[in-house]
Amino acid sequence: MKRQAYQPILITDASRSQDDQLTSRQKRYVLMMGIRVACLVIGAVLVGVKAPLLWLWLPLCGLGMVLIPWLAVLLANDRPPKEEHRLAAKFQSRHRDETPPMALTSEERPHKVIDAEP
Repeated sequence: MKRQAYQPILITDASRSQDDQLTSRQKRYVLMMGIRVACLVIGAVLVGVKAPLLWLWLPLCGLGMVLIPWLAVLLANDRPPKEEHRLAAKFQSRHRDETPPMALTSEERPHKVIDAEP
């Protein structure tokens, strides 16, 4: 039985720890909820000062206050996709020859000799 060659484990192939993933998701969630609070405050200020184009700004702020929490929860509960093994891509990326397996290559094919004289 032939032994396989030793393949060292590279630290760059390791995925992020669960604590790191959780921390980054928490930071993203807090940032998005901060943007939601900013939309609420801006909407209140715009109403208070009776800003021009209030009919345009209030729906935008309202849309931000409704969509951002939904997106924040989805992104906070999502984990990064699993990375494929580094060798899997090499096996899948094999190109297929357009010639059938038993066909002769251009070097192996017999060449026709064309006489220029009749």
